Amino acid sequence: MRMSELSRRSGVPTATIKYYLREGLLPPGRATAATQAEYDEAHLRRLRLVRALIGVRGLSVSATKEVLGGVAAHAGERHQVLGIVLGARPAEEDDSDSEPAPAPGAAEVDALLRELGWEVSAHAPARAALGETLETLRSLGEEIAHPALLRYAALSAGIAAVDLDQLDPQADPLDQAESALVRTVLLEPALLALRRLAQENESVRRDA
Repeated sequence: MRMSELSRRSGVPTATIKYYLREGLLPPGRATAATQAEYDEAHLRRLRLVRALIGVRGLSVSATKEVLGGVAAHAGERHQVLGIVLGARPAEEDDSDSEPAPAPGAAEVDALLRELGWEVSAHAPARAALGETLETLRSLGEEIAHPALLRYAALSAGIAAVDLDQLDPQADPLDQAESALVRTVLLEPALLALRRLAQENESVRRDA
């Protein structure tokens, strides 16, 4: 397809596609003339993912390039690709033998994950986010009781299953990654809204 068709099908302006080509976010097409090239479905998939990383996840061009490098290094490994695109795994794994520096609440998070039996990368950013949140709540006198934390984890596991159930297992890994990213980022406000609605309903039910 010509660049104009690539632009129409992806929803990305031609000028932006040219910029992505210059920055190396999109591989060059097959040259058909001095100033013309042909693009294929792989370019379309890659372009949609780039658009999602920059426009939905809010990454910079340099960060997007790093993520795409990680995706290329793990092509065909759906778990790795999804983790890198969603920010659940670093684009570049630390191959050294050194352990990550302990973050606030790290020991508590490690113990929780062992109890749940969850397999999570030691470098997953969500580990630090969870630990810091639990520490902040504790410092404010709002510590979450362990049984309640386990219930939250169980509910989160259910949401994760619904998330992955919606991915087409036969789809190309880049299509899966783009779909998972868009759904994850754009659905988060909806999930928060559902939580607020459920809280109101539960309050009414308990006071009835």
